[in-house]
Amino acid sequence: MSQAQWPRLYRADRNGPIFAHPMTTHPLPTTLRQVRKASRLSQLELSLRLGVSQRHVSFVESGRANPSRELLMAWLQELDAPLVVRNEVMLKAGYAPVYSATPLGDPALAQIDEALGQLLTAHDPMPALVIDAHWNVLRLNRGGQWLAATLMPWAAELAATEPVNVLDLLAHPEGFTKPIVNLPEMGPAFLAHLRHEAAIQPAIAPKVEAFAALLRDRIGEQNLHKIEPQPTAPVLTTRYRTQYGELAFFSMFTTFGTPQDITLASLRVEHIFAADEATHAVLRAQVH
Repeated sequence: MSQAQWPRLYRADRNGPIFAHPMTTHPLPTTLRQVRKASRLSQLELSLRLGVSQRHVSFVESGRANPSRELLMAWLQELDAPLVVRNEVMLKAGYAPVYSATPLGDPALAQIDEALGQLLTAHDPMPALVIDAHWNVLRLNRGGQWLAATLMPWAAELAATEPVNVLDLLAHPEGFTKPIVNLPEMGPAFLAHLRHEAAIQPAIAPKVEAFAALLRDRIGEQNLHKIEPQPTAPVLTTRYRTQYGELAFFSMFTTFGTPQDITLASLRVEHIFAADEATHAVLRAQVH
């Protein structure tokens, strides 16, 4: 597969919404409890932050009391809930949503779009990609196109009209997980991270559990829950078996500092770095 095919495969519609969070079926009290527990706060801690009684927090979470709009906004702010979840909660409570969701291709976000492009270009030949909160891939730089084609040459058959989802590729039997050399080390740690995200973003939970099922099959149930930190490794490194030899990478994420729009709040740029000189040399030689 040529690299030229990958931008078409991985690019979402620039004129349409890039992030759609389906309304969960949970009632308001259940959603509020889930968000609080995902933030690892007790009812007492939340009540102290909000300046209300623990009894009132308990009543709201049990559906015995209705929160005011002001309290609900402060509640979600204290829990640092994703903006899309804040809108969902406001709607469930009978209030108007607070945040907009401007499509990435909208002229109002032209400077944002340009900044994302600059980040991707500047990171070449190292891979970089833009993903949303559901892990849909929206942009890839040349390094990202090369790495995806190297790890999954079969992906040329993917539908060109649909965005590709990283979680789907992780759970696919022939996807990103297959060539990982150190899957027993990397898999459980990444799964724990994804499950934490799913506690706040329930829409990705089925995809996360599909990844868990694949890991269970590949490394066994016992190893699935065994995360052993290695003090000599400052960051988790993923090692892939490829036609160019073993390639090793670690990642960093860039997000917007204070987004006030659901689209921007959902975006992350993953910067993938070579973890050793041999990997760096392959990327320099292969990515043009």
